[in-house]
Amino acid sequence: MFNFGRADRSALADWWWTVDRALLAAILCLAVFGIVFSMAASPPVAAKLGLDEFHFVKRQAVFVVAGLGLMVAVSLASPRLMRRIALAVFVVGLAAMVLALFQGAEIKGARRWLDIGSFSLQPSEFVKPAFVLLAAWMFAEGKRRPEIPGVAMATGMLALVATLLLLQPDVGQTLLLALVWGALLFMAGMSWRWVGGLAGLGAAGFVTAYLTVPHVTERVDRFLDPASGDTYQVDTALEAVTRGSWFGRGPGEGTIKRVLPDSHTDFVFAVTAEEFGIIVCLALLAVFAFIVLRVLYRSFREHDIFIRFAASGLVVMFGLQAVINMGVNLALLPAKGMTLPLISAGGSSTLSICYALGMVVGLTRRRVGAEAMIGGGLLESGNRWHA
Repeated sequence: MFNFGRADRSALADWWWTVDRALLAAILCLAVFGIVFSMAASPPVAAKLGLDEFHFVKRQAVFVVAGLGLMVAVSLASPRLMRRIALAVFVVGLAAMVLALFQGAEIKGARRWLDIGSFSLQPSEFVKPAFVLLAAWMFAEGKRRPEIPGVAMATGMLALVATLLLLQPDVGQTLLLALVWGALLFMAGMSWRWVGGLAGLGAAGFVTAYLTVPHVTERVDRFLDPASGDTYQVDTALEAVTRGSWFGRGPGEGTIKRVLPDSHTDFVFAVTAEEFGIIVCLALLAVFAFIVLRVLYRSFREHDIFIRFAASGLVVMFGLQAVINMGVNLALLPAKGMTLPLISAGGSSTLSICYALGMVVGLTRRRVGAEAMIGGGLLESGNRWHA
């Protein structure tokens, strides 16, 4: 893919010799898996919609290639530039979320998308990684300089994003960001008073959502008592996993994808289990686990607390999203329309995940003179990457 000599001092060569290539290989594996599994899961959905059989496969391939290019471009940036980009993405994304509430297409009772030509953009997907990076910066600055109200600023950001998400409504994404925010707060060294307060606040928020948001009530009730409502998709997904057993029925031999409406998005993991077997699903899970553990290992060896918090927060978001999707497919969690990173079809999700992984790849690159940098790049000196 890349062929650079040690004497080459171009930006791409510098990137190649300092990047974590094991992490990069794992990400590329997921991207390839996503296209392969899309070929297995999406043709029946395309046929039902009167589209070309491989319509979603082609779209997925285009978004994966574009996303990987975005990932490399973002990973070339310094931590300081990453923060500036994240701030711009965050502000524009919030404005787009507000616009979607008034002018967005309503799908299944939610307004989360903006139609841009033939592409439906989900702004909240891009707000997520930008929020995590900026929250990590605020926590880091608050820990480094006690006079800065970092926790309060990060809390205000969470409240703002959560409000817009709940108005869509999107309780699942709200919960995901709240969990990542809590993880960052934990890394920043919260007291037991904060633990108790946040636990109480989280419980109160869950009860409020259960009592006031109809679709949340329905999904929780169906999860606790399947006989209380329609559990067709989850039951069908679980049946697919059972049919596939250890080694699967073979590529293209699955039947569940023909009757499962979201087989190419939310339930692609179930289709994978039926056609390729539990062994392949475990291998997929191992790749996700490797990425998460690899980044956590490297980030906790990092001296700069901003880089430590940011890389950890982003990969926790990545890992939690994967766990939630797989948990729903296995009927271990209430149904939630959350994609499996780089595997489920979806342009906004794929580009957003690649943007987040680009920041992770860039933040975990090897550096010289990291101790000389202030705030992960507040000073330009010492901010050049070296082999």
